[in-house]
Amino acid sequence: MAYEVEPPKYVRLAQTLQRRIEDGTYAPGTRVPSENQLVQAFGMSRPTVVRALDLLKRDGWLESRQGYGTIVRGRPEVVEQKDRRGREALERDESQGAGRLIEVGHVSVPARVASALGLPKRAEVLMRRFLVEEDGEAVELASSYFPAGLVEGTELGFGEPLSGSPREHLEARKKVRFDHVTERVSARLPEAREAELLDLPDGVPVLSVLVVACDASGRALQVADVLLPADRQELEDTYRLN
Repeated sequence: MAYEVEPPKYVRLAQTLQRRIEDGTYAPGTRVPSENQLVQAFGMSRPTVVRALDLLKRDGWLESRQGYGTIVRGRPEVVEQKDRRGREALERDESQGAGRLIEVGHVSVPARVASALGLPKRAEVLMRRFLVEEDGEAVELASSYFPAGLVEGTELGFGEPLSGSPREHLEARKKVRFDHVTERVSARLPEAREAELLDLPDGVPVLSVLVVACDASGRALQVADVLLPADRQELEDTYRLN
């Protein structure tokens, strides 16, 4: 039996504000209502409002300007990484990829993924884990997480590689549409199982590219945690200063 889990209040508020940005209610360059106004308008506590605004700032929808308040930036621009790790994780054809599907199953959502999916701690999600290998060496570990209710009636829960990407499968079976992606890059020490799969010595960190794929309303459809051994990566980027 599957259970629908309602997102936390701050996530629901953030989604509502995001929809108002997208439909032009809050136009780019204008100020959003103050915290007090949002508390009164939505009947939520100030901490809930603050968390919702912080979430939108983190994802690039809003920004704070000293002496002026919180400003609407509009839809965040999707910056394509030169190594395309995040995009590849969403578009990988598991049956053709250079690597192997090593794990499929329902798990408790990791804390770093729960907020991105708008789920409470310990909610159940489906995980598909793919190990990318080059010349017999593990170079990337991509763990994709999907809300349990979204994967009903699909083949995502099967233990066999998909022909095509999970994204294509979801769009065809569930009639959803992936609209935009945000990526968050951080460094951390791997968990024991992650270190084992990537064949990492003790103390070697990984780069984590957390890829959050959403529909037009801002609902997260898939979150991929792409781990790259830090001792085998060289990242380079070029950008303008104006």
